[in-house]
Amino acid sequence: MFEVFLAYINSKTKITAEEAEMIKAVSVIKKLRKRQYLLQEGDVWRYNAFVCKGFLRAYHVDDKGHEHIMNFAPENYWTGDRESLQNETPSPFNIDAIEETHVLLINKENFDDLCRKIPAFNDMINTILQRSFIASQRRIHAAISFSAEEKYQHFLNTFPNIVNRIPQHMIASYLGLSPETLSRVRTQAVKK
Repeated sequence: MFEVFLAYINSKTKITAEEAEMIKAVSVIKKLRKRQYLLQEGDVWRYNAFVCKGFLRAYHVDDKGHEHIMNFAPENYWTGDRESLQNETPSPFNIDAIEETHVLLINKENFDDLCRKIPAFNDMINTILQRSFIASQRRIHAAISFSAEEKYQHFLNTFPNIVNRIPQHMIASYLGLSPETLSRVRTQAVKK
């Protein structure tokens, strides 16, 4: 699975064979079964996690037992709880596998060390963080500004390759819609 991560890095930047070995030396591959947790609410998140194969979701369960999905992480996506990682505080989120998943983990100390020692890797991570921030802004904008139909269409446009891998109730949760509303929206979209 490290080869998947190395291919991802090489698609974004160029590193030397020696630098690749430095990264490999601190990387740990974790295999998750479907529905197995990578992070549970209340635990402190200590890793940078890259999805090599499979699919994860990050979510919070409210006091009424309703799930609120924050994001999805299919192959070649990063996941985790940045606030918990940076502040060493308990996470309010769960991250679990929607399907069998292989994740590459690098603990914070080793990751920060790689960023200091490998400028190209650090530049790549900074670019990813900037894009992630922009994606978060767009998601907030969509959540507060778009109609149910626009939210669903935006989701389809943003994630065309994963829509069929996710149960509809999870898409509804991610969009902040009831499953019934999403069903109505999907039915109307088919009629158009």
